[in-house]
Amino acid sequence: MEIKDNTFARQFETTFNGELVSVEYSFQEKKIFLTRINGTENEAFVTELLKNIMEIAYERKLKVVPVFPKVAAFMRKHTTYRDLLPPGIRI
Repeated sequence: MEIKDNTFARQFETTFNGELVSVEYSFQEKKIFLTRINGTENEAFVTELLKNIMEIAYERKLKVVPVFPKVAAFMRKHTTYRDLLPPGIRI
């Protein structure tokens, strides 16, 4: 999966079935706040997209704050990414 980090729009972007899919974010210090998912309701695709975004967070040494409910649900289900949560954040 190819993901573009559109820093101007503050979102990760990819395509699914020819449509743009994005995950909006904001930064504060060394934390990335994932605030919205746009473009698809396909759960399997969203799961793969979020796995890729978690890997980007690991590479950039960022903590992830799951603001959007689907992102929080993903992190609850995929406990391997819990170490990306900043101290004091529970899901």
